[in-house]
Amino acid sequence: MTSAWHIGVIGGTGLYDAEILEDAQEIPVNSAFGAPSGPITTGTLSGVRFTFLARHGAGHRLPPDRINYRANIDVLKRCGVTDVVSVSAIGSLREEIVPGDFVIVDQVIDCTRGRERSFFGEGLAAHVSLAEPVCGRLSRMLHDAAAGAGAKVHPTGCYVAIEGPQFSTRAESRLYRSWGADVIGMTAMPEARLAREAELPYAVLAMVTDFDCWRDGAEQVEVAKILAILQENTSKAKAALEALAEALPAEREPSPIDTALDGAILTALGMRDPVLAARLGAVAGRVLGQEN
Repeated sequence: MTSAWHIGVIGGTGLYDAEILEDAQEIPVNSAFGAPSGPITTGTLSGVRFTFLARHGAGHRLPPDRINYRANIDVLKRCGVTDVVSVSAIGSLREEIVPGDFVIVDQVIDCTRGRERSFFGEGLAAHVSLAEPVCGRLSRMLHDAAAGAGAKVHPTGCYVAIEGPQFSTRAESRLYRSWGADVIGMTAMPEARLAREAELPYAVLAMVTDFDCWRDGAEQVEVAKILAILQENTSKAKAALEALAEALPAEREPSPIDTALDGAILTALGMRDPVLAARLGAVAGRVLGQEN
């Protein structure tokens, strides 16, 4: 069954506002998983509903290790979002991926620690597939939109997610290269994990701001230089979102990710924690309602 598109945009460093939206309204939305990074802003682009959430909050008040990723995904699901685009800043681990480029992430290595990685837990256990952590359909459309907006775009790239808020050491940066990682950032995990549990197709438009510190004789990563690259990249990211809105098919065909929770919940009905089940009303209500 086809449906209307509703694109959720999680704006990262450099993309804090939703000024490109038409008829924009800022709305506070509560989550059963605590406070999200801030209110959502909803509006339209070329007739398509877009809902924007600033990942780091107003004025970039939240470092990556203090973001409530569960609440952010939960409120987007509550708003009726069908697909999620993450816009984020990254460092490059490859000579051919240079500052100013964009990367459409297709794989992720999770090196984060201490973050809530799942909506599920004791009393309601579930296991979703994460072999392909992003949505191929949304990623392809995002690639074409960014290229059409004039950006140099790499169609694939393996993203290593680190805890932060510090940048990596030189030894760590070289280790990540040896693993096959192409870019480095601090926010794609657990965001991608949680989007999959919420049955939301997820894609990453990553803006390269610097080379990570793996190169011999190279200067260390500096925030001032990153911000200078971000200023230029942000205008291209906004143009890419506008191009995406214009290119979306009139109707949204179903995605396999829309039913990612089918068969994923293992806890027997009589053993489920009712409090956790209630908190999961937005994220997993489709399957929990079927099984009750």
